[in-house]
Amino acid sequence: MKSRMLTGAVAITALLGAAAIPALAAGGGAHTSAVHDVTLSHIRYHPAALSIKRGDTVTWLWRDKGERHNVTGSGFKSKTMGSGSFSVRFTKAGTFNYHCTIHVKEGMVGKVIVH
Repeated sequence: MKSRMLTGAVAITALLGAAAIPALAAGGGAHTSAVHDVTLSHIRYHPAALSIKRGDTVTWLWRDKGERHNVTGSGFKSKTMGSGSFSVRFTKAGTFNYHCTIHVKEGMVGKVIVH
């Protein structure tokens, strides 16, 4: 009888310990990727500067009543379009400047800062 009780106690302890492992791993600095939106409207990017974590994705959303824009940066370029969206996943740390080739003189510039 004592053997069964001891075996049951060991099994319960093992289950409780196993349940705690994912909780410890989640708090151990693991980063869940996020998606951040940048809206194109009034011949500007909103927000113009965006700070994100490595592994996050930025999605640019065209909301300028059909005005044609693009997103052009070092290593990424969208189509020129009047509506739609464009996404980039940033896997390296750094500052990534971008602009609209059509409206750069009007100040349509932005940057993504990846930590």
